[in-house]
Amino acid sequence: MFEKLNSQGFKFLTFSLIALILGSCASKKDIVYFQNAGDYETIVSDNSHTNKFKVDDVLSIYVSTFDPQASIPFNLFKGVASEEGGMRATEQVDYIIDKNGEIDFPVLGAIKLVGLSPEEAKNHLKEKLSPYLKDAIINIRLKNFTVTVLGEVNRPGTYAVGGEQITVLEAIGLANDLTIKGLRENVMVIRDFNGTKVYTRIDLTRKESLNSPVYYLTQNDVVYVEPNDSAVNASAFDSRVSVWVSVASLLITSTVLIITRTN
Repeated sequence: MFEKLNSQGFKFLTFSLIALILGSCASKKDIVYFQNAGDYETIVSDNSHTNKFKVDDVLSIYVSTFDPQASIPFNLFKGVASEEGGMRATEQVDYIIDKNGEIDFPVLGAIKLVGLSPEEAKNHLKEKLSPYLKDAIINIRLKNFTVTVLGEVNRPGTYAVGGEQITVLEAIGLANDLTIKGLRENVMVIRDFNGTKVYTRIDLTRKESLNSPVYYLTQNDVVYVEPNDSAVNASAFDSRVSVWVSVASLLITSTVLIITRTN
């Protein structure tokens, strides 16, 4: 009887292992990007995407002119006491766009920047400064541009973006690509603009994804890669196998104890 139970337990474990391997297999069509792109095919993009400033964005703004003394009142710096007395500027102060979409700018007061692109913001500030400065040069940089990549990627996390643009593919590259279990046909991009969240899905197995409205990411976007069917099935099967293996082990152990006591 003991040998029979051992044989049945071994068969069950072997069957479970085979089923688990088969259920975890992914075909080529599940993992290849841009499957409908032909050889030497050209896709023209006008690259007209520009990010717009949002509430809680942190901006570095520096104003300069041919006369350095004239632009000093329009730049904020942290100051520390110097050995000679007085204050010494050490670090430029950043601006945060408040809930009203404004920053508090020196001399000018409240300036609304939310919804403007960096170029639009520069022109807007230049116009406001025109009564005070001639031919002002304005540099604006977004300092808290981050994107978050979650789900079936090799290195999920939040990543800082050094430039003004990043694509969904570049973000996935920062996360060391999708795992073999990532669902490429249904990648979700969650975008927040002043409290309103928009959920958009993109199919990375199709070349048309390059023209998706979320192909270029904006600050604080979240990219979520859900598991494919093989991963979901394997996970569910893992749970069932774990339970059955525990039950089979308990039954075999109990039977051995009963046989030992009987003998």
